[in-house]
Amino acid sequence: MKGLILVAGKGTRLQPFSLSRAKTLIPVANKPLLEYCIESLKKIGINEIGIVLNPAQKDICEYIDHRPADNTSITLIYQPTANGIGDAVKQAADFLKTEPFILLLGDNLINESLLSLKETILSSSINGAVLITKVSNPSDFGIAYVENNQIIKVEEKPRNSASNLAIIGAYAFDSNVLTAINHIQPSSRGEYEITDAIQWLIDHEYTISYQMTNKEYSDVGTIERWFEANRWVLDSLNRSVETADPSTTIKNCKLIPPVHIDKNCVLTNSTIGPYVSVSQGAVIDNCRIQDSIVLENVHVSDVSSLITHSIFGKGTKIDKLNIESASIECLFFDNTKIISK
Repeated sequence: MKGLILVAGKGTRLQPFSLSRAKTLIPVANKPLLEYCIESLKKIGINEIGIVLNPAQKDICEYIDHRPADNTSITLIYQPTANGIGDAVKQAADFLKTEPFILLLGDNLINESLLSLKETILSSSINGAVLITKVSNPSDFGIAYVENNQIIKVEEKPRNSASNLAIIGAYAFDSNVLTAINHIQPSSRGEYEITDAIQWLIDHEYTISYQMTNKEYSDVGTIERWFEANRWVLDSLNRSVETADPSTTIKNCKLIPPVHIDKNCVLTNSTIGPYVSVSQGAVIDNCRIQDSIVLENVHVSDVSSLITHSIFGKGTKIDKLNIESASIECLFFDNTKIISK
């Protein structure tokens, strides 16, 4: 059985941070979204993985090239034009051949194990399965209608829906889905929708099952969802203590869990947390930071106000920032410099 991860999206709503890195390399608790997808497949014994990307996403190629060696075999598959999930799967046909596979959307972070999807698709009577959850905003999702433990209908982002069961970015299929994709037409958005392929399978009497989850998940497609994902992942890592790499130096600091401090950081005279991730090479002195994301090689010192709900792009340098406010919220793009004399 194989795994397929789709990462070709541009991440427009995560700009400016997605201008300097692929959306699926955005870190949550100091780990890229793509790595969470790879790990979730490895946990259920899937070590042959295809990644569908745009040819311009050189940073993803570099990331895969520099991953620590393990028993995972990763094949890069190119989707020249963003024509939808169905088209991305079609580009992977030579990689998938006739094997069943797990399909993941690379910008979705899912806390649920994929084991049930794997076991379901390996059953001889099932042709597809999806992970679903109850939502309050069905118009933002592909929606499933369920009857007798099977999916009988799917719709892509319906304006008015009688179902609140959303498909949240994890699927399992046998090779019949490739036949379905070859028979569907582009949607009004000009894309080959995976929901249309699923509906084709249903209409032609193939069996589509589902797994329900009530665990945390995030479609990390906006700044606010990035914050949300960072919070629940930090919670899941360790709710009661701080986590710091041994190579990091921490002196005269108060760390309020949950926080995650990456390697080669220097933290002094500061209060960090709760809900803060600090990426490698950061230097923080005389600051109070909570509910924030600090990317690589950030230097921030002597900020008078509490920093909250903020993102520091990689290479940002802030020194001696005095603002007459009890707290501040900031989004600093990569290599921002604010230095007061």
